[in-house]
Amino acid sequence: MTSLPEPLAVLVAELNRLPGIGPRSAERLALHLIQADSAVARRLATVLITSRDTIIECEQCGGLAEKSPCSVCANPARDERTVCVVERAVDILNVEKSGAFRGHYHVLGGKISPINGIGPEELRVAQLEQRLANGTIEEVIIALGTDVEGDATGHYLAKRLAKLGVKVTRIAHGLPAGSGLEFADELTLSHALEGRRELDAK
Repeated sequence: MTSLPEPLAVLVAELNRLPGIGPRSAERLALHLIQADSAVARRLATVLITSRDTIIECEQCGGLAEKSPCSVCANPARDERTVCVVERAVDILNVEKSGAFRGHYHVLGGKISPINGIGPEELRVAQLEQRLANGTIEEVIIALGTDVEGDATGHYLAKRLAKLGVKVTRIAHGLPAGSGLEFADELTLSHALEGRRELDAK
């Protein structure tokens, strides 16, 4: 069996690090890039570097943006009374595609997972409380995955935020058990948002 030239093997290994890219897909992508016109590879490299250098984190919601505050946070037409809490910045894009939510967002940056050493202090919970302090926000919608960590994080937030007098709800049906928002289509997310239920803080 012929081994790959070292530069190609390194490229395959790096592509294999990307989420959702297995060894075979990484090899196919690498071979495509190597055999394509050099201008294609150079253009891709330039776009990657430019995107990485220009995309920042919104200081308010934690989402991806070209400037802070992001276009959602700075939009006066958005409903300031509701905030949708998501795990990652990319989840904002998934919810926005559904077209069912017109409020604001807050990225936690993860989920509570003691086995992985992730507690509330490692997440953007304190920043969320700061946003709630001005009294404008009336409802916090928990839009996390339906796995054990997502459930635990949702219940923790319900208890903690109940002290601030806000309504805490969670998106409802339509999300497969154990999955995240990235696996849900726009219609499923729309139904889940519309059917959200209030979380018990007890």
